[in-house]
Amino acid sequence: MSSVVQTSLFDLAASDLPLGPLGGMVSRQTLGRGAWVDLLPGWMSGGDTLFEDLLEHVPWQAERRQMYERVVDVPRLLCFYGADDPLPHPQLVTARESLNAHYGPELGELFTTAGLCLYRNGRDSVAWHGDTIGRGKNEDTMVAIISLGSPRQFVLRPRGGGATIRHPLGHGDLIVMGGSCQRTWEHAIPKTARSVGPRISVQFRPSGVR
Repeated sequence: MSSVVQTSLFDLAASDLPLGPLGGMVSRQTLGRGAWVDLLPGWMSGGDTLFEDLLEHVPWQAERRQMYERVVDVPRLLCFYGADDPLPHPQLVTARESLNAHYGPELGELFTTAGLCLYRNGRDSVAWHGDTIGRGKNEDTMVAIISLGSPRQFVLRPRGGGATIRHPLGHGDLIVMGGSCQRTWEHAIPKTARSVGPRISVQFRPSGVR
């Protein structure tokens, strides 16, 4: 499996840096209800090789889930790395170390697991949800997401309904959801009729949060 990724302006500006700094660079948006998101476009600059390596070598799995009275295909491919599993690329190890150095004091623990999702085209998506399997259902936590590949819309809305906030995540962009975000807000990657290439989402979480 291979793909051509359009390099972002951030990659062109800092192609010699695998990871930009976090301190003083992330922009925090307060959502309300104790929730917030941090954004840093182009954090993982020069991510083309990483994207291609993950696309080719991660053991992507298709899953099926119960949806009301039917069992349906999950509209994306998945792979999960637990706290004791080696990550599939050294650049992800570096990314997790940088995230832990920056967010560890605020989070009070470390990011330990990595969930990878492959959105093969615009028909692949993830529905409205919060990461509330495990401790995220009752506790404040953080989920850090690195987006690689073709840009997609990342949307958020208050749980129970309300105005939708849209963030177009591009190649190498970082978004971190924190505070009560998983309990009080929902997020999604909607389908699109536009012709888009594959996207890989790398989600770092603390242990016990899914």
